Amino acid sequence: MRSARFLSAKLFEQIADPTSRYNSDYLAYRKGEITRAELIARLPHVALLGDSVCMGIYISSAWSTFWRAHTRRRRNWFLDAGSPRPGSPRRIRPVADIRSVSKRLEEITPFVAFEYTGIGALVDHDESGLSFFRRLLGTRNFSGQISQVLRRRRFPDLILISIGHNNIDWAWRCPPDELNAPEQRLKNQSQYFRQNYARELGRLLRSARNQKHRVSVVVFGLINFESYFKGRESAERLRQSDRRLYPHLETTYEYFISFHPDYRRDLIRLASMVNEDLRATVEALNSEIEDAGNIQLRYSHTLATADLSRAELLHPIDGWHASAEGHKVLAEAAFSDLGPSLEFVGINPPSN
Repeated sequence: MRSARFLSAKLFEQIADPTSRYNSDYLAYRKGEITRAELIARLPHVALLGDSVCMGIYISSAWSTFWRAHTRRRRNWFLDAGSPRPGSPRRIRPVADIRSVSKRLEEITPFVAFEYTGIGALVDHDESGLSFFRRLLGTRNFSGQISQVLRRRRFPDLILISIGHNNIDWAWRCPPDELNAPEQRLKNQSQYFRQNYARELGRLLRSARNQKHRVSVVVFGLINFESYFKGRESAERLRQSDRRLYPHLETTYEYFISFHPDYRRDLIRLASMVNEDLRATVEALNSEIEDAGNIQLRYSHTLATADLSRAELLHPIDGWHASAEGHKVLAEAAFSDLGPSLEFVGINPPSN
């Protein structure tokens, strides 16, 4: 799947302002001294790498899910479709305004964003190992998303990474004798995850080292599954009283076996182990790049501590993915920890 590019809605209005730091570039563009592509290349670039937690999507029938996987963009906590694409009819707006990270960034700076996400995306060992179903959905695993970033002529200034949720489906293909005693399986799965994540993140950092501009990379921990399942349990109780609610709630178990109530406790344990692995991986890689003055690498625990315990934060169709209200919570959490990164790359956030 190709990445989705997004230009801030007020981009040209902002850089046309004589007080803008990009006004001289805008004037050069108006005079024909640089092309539109060159003008855009001089603006801050922000990228998101992630899985369906970063997408405004939900699971229903196979065909409908396939269609949304290829068309549902710019309606999530990172990119907000509340701002129409330049040149599009002003009447085209989503029902809810998520006030996403992109919407908040628009208040600070003009920017260009790229969304490298995919439903079912994994932190993987080999992109060629994608299953037929994931290929049909157009999924790019972590290694494929990293490759997409590296192929871009313009390397991002700020890279946000929120991926790994599909890797904690520990009950998937689990031998029957380990379902009731999964301790070693959880350890092995966590170790495998850390090795693959560190390898791919290291590949990204090696390319960042060669850039002439500053690059900040933020690694987000996995979402707070302990609070998330409280919201899921509320949704399950609502469905028991009214079967018209959350019509595809049980469909979840076909795609993510460990969401079954019998396996949730160990999924929560594995998520905590993975988050500790992410923190330790960032710490280890920081020791390797401490001589690279143009790179900042940070681990953020904000998504892992966001409160997702209310049923209304889950999508009303599958009770699995985030609703618009859920994306608002994730957007608030993600943006709350971007201050140091924005400052490092020269984007100064408001004092408040």
